[in-house]
Amino acid sequence: MARLPPFIALRALEAAARHRSYSRAAEELAVTHGAVSQQIRRLEEELGLRLFLRRGNLMEPSPTANRLAGRVRRALAILSDGVAEAAAEARSTPLVLSTVHAMAGRWLAPRLSRLPAAVGGIEIQLAERLSDFTTDGVDCAIRHGTGPWPGLECVHLFSEHWFPVASPDFLARHPIDTIDDLARAPLLTHTHYPWSLWFAGVGREPPPLNSTISFDDSSVLLDAAQQGLGLALAREWLAAQALEDGRLVRPLEGQVRAHADYNFVWRADSAKLPRILALRDWLMEETLRAADEQARRLA
Repeated sequence: MARLPPFIALRALEAAARHRSYSRAAEELAVTHGAVSQQIRRLEEELGLRLFLRRGNLMEPSPTANRLAGRVRRALAILSDGVAEAAAEARSTPLVLSTVHAMAGRWLAPRLSRLPAAVGGIEIQLAERLSDFTTDGVDCAIRHGTGPWPGLECVHLFSEHWFPVASPDFLARHPIDTIDDLARAPLLTHTHYPWSLWFAGVGREPPPLNSTISFDDSSVLLDAAQQGLGLALAREWLAAQALEDGRLVRPLEGQVRAHADYNFVWRADSAKLPRILALRDWLMEETLRAADEQARRLA
């Protein structure tokens, strides 16, 4: 098999033969006249024959150039069809969204009924791991952190705040009127978000605490609080529905902002970019809706 010349040279030949002009070929390919002339000259040197002759203001292709240009044109059409087919396949497959279990189950799932049909199908990936967006089939993600994430586009969704919560039954048995009352109440603890972070945020030294059970899952932690097992340090977005339903109560005013926020990230070169951007816009609308609902509850 003969070695193929550079693809850019073949494209320059096809455009120049069709337009009979190096200048018009250059305009179509968004390059300079000199670049087209150089590519064709290199192609002539490699093939060992003259491909164009100047006739007035036109560059007249030789019969060989015309035949080769026709084959390049047919090859370009085949490639175009292949790319279009691959893009159509990408549009027909679901978006794969990576996020942690608590975010998927407590924040995202209740909102999916409002997801516009234009966004297409979404597959929620519940694995708590950092996607590499290259080998694991993930298209986009909701990440908890501060970034930056090299190679990814990012928009901020919402900040995270913490505050104490408990069930009404628990508070009937363990009244909490001031921060000092926390030292006498059974506390539920998250292994990664200890109560000491909250005390630091409100500018208080943590007293000796009466911790009972530790959890490494925020959802299970809140479930335990709803069962009356203790007072929990809640994440605002995670406890919102339980607070609205009255299953949990905030015994103290005020909240502490966490150091990390929630962000939506994706690859800008994804074949599914239009749907990813539609999903991004929808998620941003939902975060605004959630903020409005929170403001109404506090009003």
